[in-house]
Amino acid sequence: MSVFKNNKTAQRDGFTIDTLIGPDVVIRGDLEFSGGLYVEGRIVGKVLAAEGKPASLVLAEQGMIEGEVHAPVVIVNGTLNGDVHAGERIELAQKARVEGNVHYTVVEMSAGAQLTGRLVHASSQPRVAAVPEAATPITAAKAAKA
Repeated sequence: MSVFKNNKTAQRDGFTIDTLIGPDVVIRGDLEFSGGLYVEGRIVGKVLAAEGKPASLVLAEQGMIEGEVHAPVVIVNGTLNGDVHAGERIELAQKARVEGNVHYTVVEMSAGAQLTGRLVHASSQPRVAAVPEAATPITAAKAAKA
């Protein structure tokens, strides 16, 4: 049996992945990807999806990204410090800890997820916000009560 698989992708937590960044890996610098990227380790730098190609980023519970993220589909269950630009949709899972602004078209936020920053809808990006940023984290449970 070969260690490398040709033209096949793996699955992890129900998501198709082409690239896995394991729990003991630290990447320092910008990363450009296409296909499914699953991050269990740490990235210090920008994470950018290649233009014109399908791409999805899954940040696992133990994973961490310190930098800006640009991808069509972003699923966060770990720690992300930086602005997120999700062209199609973003999912903030139960263990998500995001510190930065989230630019989205469609957002899904589970109970327990924390966001310190603003949710900015794609169609409303040019406007100037009239409400000052909150200094405390917003949780999905608090948002549901509002």
